Amino acid sequence: MESFTPMISGKSTVRTLVRFWAPLWAALMLALSPQVASAQAAPAPAATEAAVSADAANDNAAAAAPAEDSAYKPLGPEWIKGQPHDGGLNVQQQYSPIGETADKLHYALLWIMGIICVFVLGLLVYVVVRFNKRSNPVPSKTTHNTLLEVVWTLVPVLILVGIALPSISLVSAQYKSPPKDALTVKVTGYQWYWGYSYPDNGGFEVISNMLPDEEAIKRGLPAQLAVDHRMVVPAGEWIRLQTTGADVIHSFAVPSLWFKLDAVPGRLNEKRFFVSEPGIYYGQCSELCGGKHGYMPIAVEALPRPQFEAWVRSQGGTVGKVEEAATVTPAAATPADAASAPADAASPAAAAPAA
Repeated sequence: MESFTPMISGKSTVRTLVRFWAPLWAALMLALSPQVASAQAAPAPAATEAAVSADAANDNAAAAAPAEDSAYKPLGPEWIKGQPHDGGLNVQQQYSPIGETADKLHYALLWIMGIICVFVLGLLVYVVVRFNKRSNPVPSKTTHNTLLEVVWTLVPVLILVGIALPSISLVSAQYKSPPKDALTVKVTGYQWYWGYSYPDNGGFEVISNMLPDEEAIKRGLPAQLAVDHRMVVPAGEWIRLQTTGADVIHSFAVPSLWFKLDAVPGRLNEKRFFVSEPGIYYGQCSELCGGKHGYMPIAVEALPRPQFEAWVRSQGGTVGKVEEAATVTPAAATPADAASAPADAASPAAAAPAA
C-alpha cells in the first residue's frame, strides 16, 4: 500500500489543488454572474413599469374628469327664458344690459304719457263744464295770457328734452363698438333658415332649421320657435354679432335681448350682443323675406364659458389661447432652427480657405 500511494509534498499539493479548482471557480462565477445580475436588476424595471402605468392611469383619470364635468349638454325646456306668452301685453323680460335700460325707459315714458293724457283730458272736461253756454252766458273777451303761454310752451319743451337725452344715450349704447377681444359670430340669413359661423373658433358653420311641430312638442319645446340647432354663445360677455343675407333681406331679432339687426345681401352689418344669464332665448326673422318668412325662428342658447368651449370642440372647432399657443409654438421654433442651419452651412465655407 505504501509503495502504491505516491508521496507528495505539502507545497506541490496546494499548487495542484489551486490549479485544478481555479479554472472551475472562474467558469462557475462567469456562468452565474449574469443570472445574478439580471435577477437583481429585473425587479427595478418591473417596479418602474408599474409606477409609470399607475402614473399614466392617474393622469388619464385626471384628464378625463374635467372633460366629463365640462361636457356639452343641450339645455332643456326648463331653461327657456325669452319667449312670447299667450295674452301677454308687456315687453318681454329683458336679459341684457341694454334691454334692461330700454325696459326702464319704456315704463317711464308710459307714466309720462299717462300723466299728460290725464292732464289734457282734465282740462278738456273743465273747459266743457266751466265755459259752456249755460254756465257762461257772457263770453270772455280775454285775448291772451303771457304767463300761460310761456308755461305751455316751455313745459312741453322741457319734457321732450328729458325724453330725448336718455333715448339718444340708449341708441348710442346699442351701436357702441364691442371689445377688441370679443367673440365674433356671423349670422347669415337664407330662405328660409339661418346659418351661424364662428370665425374665431375655426370658422365652422351651424345650420338652423325650424323643427316640425310634432317634434318640438315631443321635446317639450314651443312649436314654431324650436329649432334643430341653436346659436350657442357664452353668457355674461360681449359678442361681436355680424349679419348678412345670402339671397334677400332678412332681419335677426331676439326681443328678450333687445336685439334687432338687418341681414342684407352684399353687406356686413355689425352690432354688439350680450346675454346676461345662461338660458334659451327665442326670436324670429323680422323682415318679410318670402313665402316661408314666418317659419325661420331664432333660438339663442347662452352657456357658461366652459360649456361653450365644450360645445365648440364638439363641433370640431378650436378654443382659446391654449390651442393657439400649441399651434404657434412649432412655428416659433422654426426661425431658430433656420438661423442655426445657415451657421452650420457656413462653417465649411469658412474652413475652405484655411484648407
